[in-house]
Amino acid sequence: MFPQTPGPIGLFDSGYGGLTIFDKIHQLMPGYDYVYLGDNARSPYGTRSFEVVYQFTRQAVSRLFESGCQLVILACNTASAKALRTIQQKDLPTWDPNRRVLGVIRPTVELVDTISRTKHIGIVGTSGTITSNSYTIEIGRMYPHIQVTGEACPMWVPLVENNEFNSPGADYFVKKHIDHLLSVDPQIDTLILGCTHYPLLMDKIRAFLPSGITLFSQGEHVAESLRDYLGRHPEMDRKLTKGGSCRFLTTESAEKFSEAASIFMNTPVSVSQIEL
Repeated sequence: MFPQTPGPIGLFDSGYGGLTIFDKIHQLMPGYDYVYLGDNARSPYGTRSFEVVYQFTRQAVSRLFESGCQLVILACNTASAKALRTIQQKDLPTWDPNRRVLGVIRPTVELVDTISRTKHIGIVGTSGTITSNSYTIEIGRMYPHIQVTGEACPMWVPLVENNEFNSPGADYFVKKHIDHLLSVDPQIDTLILGCTHYPLLMDKIRAFLPSGITLFSQGEHVAESLRDYLGRHPEMDRKLTKGGSCRFLTTESAEKFSEAASIFMNTPVSVSQIEL
């Protein structure tokens, strides 16, 4: 069904946010080949149902497999929360049990106990990620002594997708959710950005976050986790091509996506528009 020859690492996100993950992975492992797919035409995913997110994510993973990818990273918290397990358990055994699809939630969760002093952690994310309780469940399994408080921020992804994350209007929505989260649990000392779009709001978030609270962004940790994974699974590493190439695919405007991707890559990039 899919090409069996070695291929690139695939990364998928509902839009631009996954570029914050891809950027760190590419910095850490520049010798690999990559294909990045952003489903901008159907973004945001955060308010969509489990079934819709699963179907959209399944289509994207299938497309990346068709492009030769042997390993796909869901560089999207909503997709990781709502679709990853079903794809791993239901689809991969049928498609190809030797391929892998990994998410971004577990690499984040593994580190929280070493970071938090008070053991009170806040999560900001899309409505889908927060209502799924994926972080709360995963942290509870690994660190039952940690208290987790989630805050859904439905306007944050649209601010990024519409290039308004540096606008004065973004201040209101960022401050509103930071203030509410800390009013629910004033003991929070660690804030996890549970959406790959949110690092683009980093300056705004820091401006309204009290001193002493650690701001935890996922990119570097996911990159380090992937490198560790490949070191522990040489059979998968051998299936990955290493030429340093990067391809970008989007379901919306190639020109618009190229502008955003070029900022992250610090060089002009070519983008192809596709349909899923």
